[in-house]
Amino acid sequence: MNHQTHFFYAVPIPKEIKLIMKDHCEKFKQSLPFNRWVHHEDLHITLAFLGFAPSDQLEKSIENVSTELKGNPSFSLQINQLGIFGRKESPRIFWADTLKSDELQFVRKKVFTACEDAGFQLETRPFRPHITLARKWTGDEPFHHERLDVWQELQPNSLAFLASEVVLFQTHLEKTPKYEVKKVFPLKK
Repeated sequence: MNHQTHFFYAVPIPKEIKLIMKDHCEKFKQSLPFNRWVHHEDLHITLAFLGFAPSDQLEKSIENVSTELKGNPSFSLQINQLGIFGRKESPRIFWADTLKSDELQFVRKKVFTACEDAGFQLETRPFRPHITLARKWTGDEPFHHERLDVWQELQPNSLAFLASEVVLFQTHLEKTPKYEVKKVFPLKK
């Protein structure tokens, strides 16, 4: 079977935070019946989803992103709270977001513009930085927002980390974890 591969730019989540989130997700699974849980190695914050990318256009985006991010400083992020996208009673996406970060918005804008300048037509909805944890509610009962209160029990302290790079990922739907690092763009420490 021929799977068309997709590419996207993202801020990766550091390994130590991924492991904490993996433990949290094991606890979430007990009370939050979602169909597909994201492998902890695949946790990230998407900056620009390219989809299928012709090689010349992909190379141009790599050049553009490299130029745009040259000398850009690392910045701190903090995982904040849980949330959902989709219908309130049957959410499509379960996520964790970060505290508002002007630095993240700035880096996202640079990456997004660099990809558009390479000829990609990208998502036009406002940027809502988040880390997807699971997809497709499968509960017998409607989802209730109070279920997200489990976060306060699990994470009374902050989950802060340094965003020190942007990564170009390639998706492999037939594998777990699904995302392969194709190019790393270090941010200045």
